[in-house]
Amino acid sequence: MWPFLTIIAIAALVGLHFWWRAKFNAQKNQRVAELETFQRRQQQVSLDAKAQQQVLFNSMLEGLLLLDRNRKIYLANRAFKNLFGLKIELRGKTIMEALRVHELDELVKRVEAEGQVFEHELKLPEFSERWLQVNAAVISNAAGEREGMILVFHDLTRLKQLERQREEFVANVSHELRTPLSLIKGYVETLLDGARNNPEVAERFLQIIERNTNRLDLLIQDLLAISALESGKMKLELQSVELRPLVEKVFNDLHSRAENRGIKLVNELPAMTANADVNRVDQVLANLVDNAIKYGRAQGTVTVGGEKTDAGKLEIFVRDDGPGIPPEALDRVFERFYRVDKARSRDQGGTGLGLSIVKHIVQSHGGEVWAKSELGKGTTFYFTLPAGHG
Repeated sequence: MWPFLTIIAIAALVGLHFWWRAKFNAQKNQRVAELETFQRRQQQVSLDAKAQQQVLFNSMLEGLLLLDRNRKIYLANRAFKNLFGLKIELRGKTIMEALRVHELDELVKRVEAEGQVFEHELKLPEFSERWLQVNAAVISNAAGEREGMILVFHDLTRLKQLERQREEFVANVSHELRTPLSLIKGYVETLLDGARNNPEVAERFLQIIERNTNRLDLLIQDLLAISALESGKMKLELQSVELRPLVEKVFNDLHSRAENRGIKLVNELPAMTANADVNRVDQVLANLVDNAIKYGRAQGTVTVGGEKTDAGKLEIFVRDDGPGIPPEALDRVFERFYRVDKARSRDQGGTGLGLSIVKHIVQSHGGEVWAKSELGKGTTFYFTLPAGHG
C-alpha cells in the first residue's frame, strides 16, 4: 500500500512541478511579449517625437542650426538650407566643411567664449545680396557643461533693400527739390538787388521762377500720387472706358509740345473698351505719350495702338522712333527717379516719377507694364488693362 501511495505522491509532485514550470514559462513569455510591446511602443513614441520635432523645425520661417559639443552640425532645418542654397546632408559636418563661411565659423567661436551673441549681421559672400541676422547661444546641461549650440538665422535681405531704397528716395527727393528752389532763390535775390527795375530782365527772371515753381508743384503732385498708389489709398472708380477717344484727348492736351519738336502723333488704336478708372488711364497715356515726345526723335512720330489678347485683356502700346534705351536700363526705367540720361531728363523738366506712377496704376488694375527697345530704332512701352463690355 505504502509503495503505491509513494509512487502516486511522486507522480503528483512531478505533475505539479511541470504544471508550475509551464505556468512560469507562460508568464515569462507573457512578460517578454509585454516588454517587447512596451519597447516597440517606446521606440514608436521616440520616432513620432523626432518626426514631430523635425516637422516643427522645418515649418519655421527662420533658419535653425544645432551644433553638438564638437561644433559639428546635429540638425539643420529646411529654412536654413534654403537661406544658404544647400541640398546636401549636413549632419556630422563642421561649419567650414558644410558652408565655407569664415565669418560664421568665427561667430561660433565667439559664442563659445561669450555664451551668447544677439543680432549679429552676416552678409553671405557667395550671393550677390543676402543679409542674415544671427542670434546664437550655448546649450548647457544641469552641471553647467557645454552640450552644444543653437543658432537662429533671420533673412534681412528685404529689409536691407527697403532701407537702401528709402535712402535713395530721400536723397533723390532732396535733390529734385533743391534744384528748382536754388534757382528760384537765386533769381529772387537778383530781382531784389535791382534787376526788377529792368523790365526785360525782370520778365525773363519771373518766367524762370514760374517754370521752376510749376516743376516743384508737379513733383509734389507726383510724390502724393506715388504715395497714395503704394499705400493702396488711391481708390479706383471702375467703369467702361472707350480708349480711342481718350487717346485723342491726350493728343490734344500734348499737341503744342509735339508741335514744338515737329513730332507727328498717330492714333492707331482700334475701338476698344476697358473696365478701368478713366482718370488713371488718362494719366498713364499722358505720361507715356509725354515721355515719347520728350525723348523721341525730333521730326519723328509717336504712335499709340493696341489689340485684344487671347487671354481677354487689352494690350496697348506707345511707340517712338527715338534713340532707344540701352538693354541694361530697360528693367530699371520703372524705378522711382531712375533716369537713363540724367542731364537730358532734367533739362526736359521731368520728375523721374512718371513711369513709376504708370506701373502702379496699371498694376492696381490687375495689368502689367513693360518696355522693348532697340538702340537707334526707338522704344515701345506696353501695358494691359481688363477688357470691358462694349
